[in-house]
Amino acid sequence: MLIPLQFLLDKYSIHITGILHIGAHECEELESYVNCGVNKKDVYWVEGNEDIYLKMKAYDIPNLIHALIDSEDDKDVVFNISNNGQSSSILEFGTHSSHHPHVKYVGSRSYKTKRLDTLIDENKIPIKKTNFINLDIQGVELRALKSMEKYLHHLDYIYTEVNSDYVYKNCNLIGEMDEYLEKFNFKRVETNFCRNFGWGDAFYMKQ
Repeated sequence: MLIPLQFLLDKYSIHITGILHIGAHECEELESYVNCGVNKKDVYWVEGNEDIYLKMKAYDIPNLIHALIDSEDDKDVVFNISNNGQSSSILEFGTHSSHHPHVKYVGSRSYKTKRLDTLIDENKIPIKKTNFINLDIQGVELRALKSMEKYLHHLDYIYTEVNSDYVYKNCNLIGEMDEYLEKFNFKRVETNFCRNFGWGDAFYMKQ
């Protein structure tokens, strides 16, 4: 997280009752969540890469779900797997290739996609008490949020990766994220971009 969670707690006195984390990877944020007072049983992790999902299952992390999130259910997509794991995406590299030439796609898997509202319903995620969402899914974050639009009113905080350039081909840009979330009374209060690479993290709060 380019914007530390403890910093957000200290500056904004946010109160997190539950977390939905999309793009779990190896659940690196778990320690931060727990240190900030969130019970690990109130964190729901969603990971699209089946190999990483199975790896993390071995650590007995609760509420770990394998699903590839997009705007539609059951859409056949190719999931591109990167050599660093974290850059894997259903999108092709855009400027990512020039900024991070050492990162390559080294394989792919065919998966069916799932909407977030469907995932929430199928897994009985207690969305009424889950007021914080963290999205890190390489350019598809806005599509994911739109797929749970009927549940956005339950959220108080949105922490998401954002793009100021087409880091991935056809990814959504930060202005589009701002415009969409403004309709639901969310305001971007913190932004931290990684050097001049065109990607970073943003934190939105309900006003």
